[in-house]
Amino acid sequence: MSDIQALILAGGKGSRLRPYTTSFPKPLLPVGDIPILEIVLRQLANHGFRRIGVATGHLGEMIRLFCADGHRWGLELSYYQEETPLGTAGAIGLVKEHVADNFLVMNGDILSTFNFTEGLRFHQAGGRIATIGVYPRAVQVDFGVLHQNPDTTLSRYEEKPTLRYKVSMGINFFRKEVVGFLREGEPIDIPDLISRLMTAGRTVACYQPDCYWLDIGRVDDYAIANDEFTRRRREFLPE
Repeated sequence: MSDIQALILAGGKGSRLRPYTTSFPKPLLPVGDIPILEIVLRQLANHGFRRIGVATGHLGEMIRLFCADGHRWGLELSYYQEETPLGTAGAIGLVKEHVADNFLVMNGDILSTFNFTEGLRFHQAGGRIATIGVYPRAVQVDFGVLHQNPDTTLSRYEEKPTLRYKVSMGINFFRKEVVGFLREGEPIDIPDLISRLMTAGRTVACYQPDCYWLDIGRVDDYAIANDEFTRRRREFLPE
């Protein structure tokens, strides 16, 4: 059996997407006419990924029934059920004996045009233990923002500024040795794992691709995802 090249995190309850996720797993919510998890799997297949692990939890049996062994997409899927929530990094512990030398860990509810081939190539070329996919975001503040000196006097007044920053895409590449930083059965999220790596003196890279990205976390995001996929279907799933 070949090593797992990618681990998809599909165990969350999707609480912010209720009522859609009350009796339906979030990764199977349709975007356009295709479940978001299927879109992700087809994208990975297009980029040469073949052996993929799927970490399930809430309503995981429905995911297994729908995706089956992955053969229809040219994939070999394995499922790993979280009996208790392990967090976004703790799930890596479920597959630690089977991962490839460099492997992908990503959320199963992302709509993007991310080039996984280029992302993996960047990660491997840098030789870092981890690479985080990052995406620029801007937030318009609806108020005047005051900057105050320690003596309470005003130093600067900004009227409705736009805050610009970079966020994690929920798309991460790791070297196999990262499993040595996980404790058996430990619930831990990726930000905490990254902090642990950096504390140990390991270098973590940031990779900012030129692509579209949307985390389908809220009802408003779900509506946007449906609109974007319908309008730009061939960008997400090239023929």
